[in-house]
Formats: sequence, structure tokens, C-alpha cells
Amino acid sequence: MPHFTTSDGLSLHYTEEGAGLPLLCLSGLTRDGRDFDYVAPHLEQVRLIRMDYRGRGQSEWGDHSQYTIPVEARDALELLDHLGLESAAVLGTSRGGLIAMLLAATARDRLTGVALNDIGPEIAPAGLAVIEAYLGRNPAFGTLEEAAVAFSTLLTQFEGVPMARWRAEVGKFFRETPDGLEIVYDPRLRDAVLGDGAQPVEDMWPLFDALKGLPLCAIRGANSDLLTRETFAEMQRRRPDMIAVEVPGRGHIPYLDEPESLDALKRWLAMLR
Repeated sequence: MPHFTTSDGLSLHYTEEGAGLPLLCLSGLTRDGRDFDYVAPHLEQVRLIRMDYRGRGQSEWGDHSQYTIPVEARDALELLDHLGLESAAVLGTSRGGLIAMLLAATARDRLTGVALNDIGPEIAPAGLAVIEAYLGRNPAFGTLEEAAVAFSTLLTQFEGVPMARWRAEVGKFFRETPDGLEIVYDPRLRDAVLGDGAQPVEDMWPLFDALKGLPLCAIRGANSDLLTRETFAEMQRRRPDMIAVEVPGRGHIPYLDEPESLDALKRWLAMLR
């Protein structure tokens, strides 16, 4: 599997498939490139690039103090350099969207467009509290099957999700051991986030405003507890040209293969060609 070495010596995993418009996919906080498994088959004429952040997926674990958005943004640029790409569009899910906004403010010339999946310049405290409750901790479930059933019952903001999807999801988050389920990322990510904060700067609206002039798409789960309706509305007010959709029956985060998500992403990609 392909890896590249960062400027501070860490080996990070990435994948690429297809040909066409370079599209760098950046996942959620505790997730990896598999975040985009559901949408990947629907994206045509793109060179789909997925990166596993340091300490996640198949990337090497390192000093947890480096599990920060600025460092992960640097890693993303170094991956583009490794691939010989001057620029790329970014599809950022949650944490990945924060990285995209930071890149717009610090390395705008490397971006051709940005799509934000259920993230904006304000993170709702209720959603952040949910993340902090599980971050870096092993779940109480003994098996993946138990976790899938529990997720289907407890995550009521997700409607009409088949059990096969829940099983696939928990298989990305946990692995089975004789002592129960374990998380598949470096648990010290918890210390990094709680110590450094969940966002790169206190006021992120200037980072969002740095997206001005770039083709922009924003997708919100209608039941999201992280991206509020008020923040989403303000994003649209500031960027009336932004492709903006809400996905019914989805919380944080939409899977991106919903009809509303696919329509928005395809319209956004058409703007980039």
C-alpha cells in the first residue's frame, strides 16, 4: 500500500484511484480514508486521493502533540508535493473541512475548490461534547455485531440506515479482541484534542471567508448536532454562490451517497472542470 514520508519523518498512508480532476479527500477526526467508501463509486472523472492522518488508519503513530489541524494541513500539502500536484480540490468531512479552511487561509494557491461535509466555522458545543465523550476510549461492546445493533438504536438522528451499513461503519471504527472492542486509532488523540482544542483558531470565520472566490459546496445533515442551522444559514449569507444542501435523516455526518449529497457534489465538480 502506498505511503509517503512527512518532513518530520512519519510514514503516512494514502490511496489514489481514477484519473482526471485531482480530488483530495480528508476524513473526520477519528476516521481515515474509508470515510469516502460510499461516495467513491459515484465520482467520475476524478483522481480520488485519500490520506490517513497521522495516528489513524494505516498511517504511523507519532508524537500526539503533533495531532493538530495545522500539522495535518502541512501533511496534506506534502502529499500533494509527493504526488507532483500543484493544486487539488478538497472534499473535507468534519475535521477534514477544518483543514480545508485553514489551507484556504494559508495555501490558497494549492486549492481549486472546497466541499465541506457537515462542518463550518462554528462547532456547536453539544456536538463537541458527544465527540469528547467517546474520543480515545474503547467502547463497552464485546463484538462488532453488538456495536452495530447499539449504533442503530442509539443514533436516532440517522434514519432509514440498513443494518448492513451499521456493520460496515463499526468495522471502520473498532477491531475485535479477546477483551472486547478496541478503537483503531491512537488513543492519545484524545489528549491532543482536549489539550490543543478542536479547532485551529478561536474565531474560524476568517478561515471560512478565505474561501472567497473558490468554488464552494457545503452539505449539512438535517439532524446534525455539530453544524447548526444558524451557522449554516450564516455560511450561505456570506457565500450566496455556495452550493448548499441539507440531507434529511442524517446527523453528523452524512455518508455522501445520499441523493442530495451526490447532486451537490456533482454540481460542485462541474464548476471545477
